[in-house]
Amino acid sequence: MTVATLSAENLSVTLGGRPVLHGLSARFRPGEVTAVVGPNGAGKSTLLACLAGLRKPDAGSVSLGDAALASLSHRERARRIGFLPQTPEVAWSVDVETLVGLGRTPHSGARGLSEADRLAVAHAIKQTHLEDLALREVKSLSGGERGRALFARVLAGEPAWLLADEPLAGLDPGHQLDAVDLMRDFAAKNGQGVVMTLHDLAVAARLADRVLVLVDGRLIADGPPREALTPDVLARAYGVTARVVEGQTGPLIELVGRHG
Repeated sequence: MTVATLSAENLSVTLGGRPVLHGLSARFRPGEVTAVVGPNGAGKSTLLACLAGLRKPDAGSVSLGDAALASLSHRERARRIGFLPQTPEVAWSVDVETLVGLGRTPHSGARGLSEADRLAVAHAIKQTHLEDLALREVKSLSGGERGRALFARVLAGEPAWLLADEPLAGLDPGHQLDAVDLMRDFAAKNGQGVVMTLHDLAVAARLADRVLVLVDGRLIADGPPREALTPDVLARAYGVTARVVEGQTGPLIELVGRHG
């Protein structure tokens, strides 16, 4: 699979009269997991929505390789970009297998699932450890189980890019680790790309190849976790005093207290 670079150029968005993104530019490379972090209201979810083509910026553009994202059809965009929203809803009373099968819609259209589609669905269910829940109604699941089912729906579409808004919220520690490993495999094995928003800085430091730090809609740091999540950056972004130490799996962030 050849995966094109996903790029944002000079994105500006105003919501309710308040500027949310200010001329933000960033290039996301396939084969990497990129975490977007920052305080509440920093513009993380808005950036992700623009990258997915779900929100049109007031200024600037998003491109996938040489193609403007806005020039792609809805179906082509859905084939190439999978989006997992922060508060996903399930409108119908369906079982998990049926829900995951909806992830194949950009490929199957209205003709129904082919054998290749069914194999992709089965693989996504196995990846997310949902085999025992495949015939359960989604509305009967716990929040964490539902989150995994919705994650499986995105994976079933086999997108080149996975964009996820707080994908670990509601998952217990074990399934958080499973999701982290799944996303790293997604990026590493086929050169696909992952961009996600996170509040947990420790997870961002462990999971991401690259971290973007947003404050008031502006990018204040961009680089590997050790370079982006420094005490100076954390003080500026969150108003906290922090200490960064080396752990077994990467940098660990200890929050000491309020800065100043």
